[in-house]
Amino acid sequence: MGATQEEPPPGIGTIAEVVEVAFGATAEEVASVLPGADVLLAWRADRELLQDAWARAEELRWIQSASAGVDRLLFPGLVEGHVVLTNARGVFDEAIAEYVVGLFLLFAKGLAGVRDRQRRGEWLHQETERLAAKRVLVVGVGSIGQAIARSCRALDMQVRGVARTPRAREGAFEAIDGIDGLVGAVRRADFVVDALPATAETRHVFGEEVFGAMRPSTRFVNVGRGSTVDEQALVRVLADGRLAGAALDVFEEEPLPPSSPLWSMPNVIVSPHMSGDAAGWKEAVVELFVENLERYLTGRPLRNVVDKRRGYVPS
Repeated sequence: MGATQEEPPPGIGTIAEVVEVAFGATAEEVASVLPGADVLLAWRADRELLQDAWARAEELRWIQSASAGVDRLLFPGLVEGHVVLTNARGVFDEAIAEYVVGLFLLFAKGLAGVRDRQRRGEWLHQETERLAAKRVLVVGVGSIGQAIARSCRALDMQVRGVARTPRAREGAFEAIDGIDGLVGAVRRADFVVDALPATAETRHVFGEEVFGAMRPSTRFVNVGRGSTVDEQALVRVLADGRLAGAALDVFEEEPLPPSSPLWSMPNVIVSPHMSGDAAGWKEAVVELFVENLERYLTGRPLRNVVDKRRGYVPS
């Protein structure tokens, strides 16, 4: 077994008595670890580390990603080959859902303005919004989208979803529209949450047409992947006042370049891809990997097997 990481993941030593463990953090180290390894824990999603050494991974049978998104790990050799890929689906769901609700509250209660006025010593009473009965559209109804929907329903918000194919009421979703109905769906929403994975089909799903269909009072939240959003189109609608605000945790280029206008827009919240990284996430990923390793060694089905061509775990 090999693991790509500068320092051993917390708790990984528990498997050392069962399997042989080696670590690699650089391209050279990974190339030396892969020959003979049949399992790889990809602690850091870096396709280049694997791609350069892929010809040496002749005995590799399974890769466990420490991330829920696998777009930064996939490359043609992995997609087309026989190696099974699993992800960390389920580890980050509730933390991301809490983060999204926190952003809703920040917008609805005007907390950014409250803080700014405190710094200026300004006493200004303002009414705030209720979240109850607000209409939320979650685009991407995988495990993260489902967790977001549950949290919103707990606050008496109305929640609809958008997925590849439409379907009736499911879980916390009142209904799920097909992706071809996205433009119509965003017209009805007070909050639109992007929880999409990064695939060829989802690239720039949120573009000029979709943003243009949103009401000027709508807030947009992205906790999916940066590639799903045309950032230039988003900047334009925000600058023109055609969208009330945006909270962005992921970006097309990360870190977000200092030159991006998103940094200084007053109606935008920028966070550094941290919505799911609540304390204890590393230990939770290792626990998931250890469980999957037990399944692998005993011939049982692995959890969270990714459809490598689609780029995510099918529901």
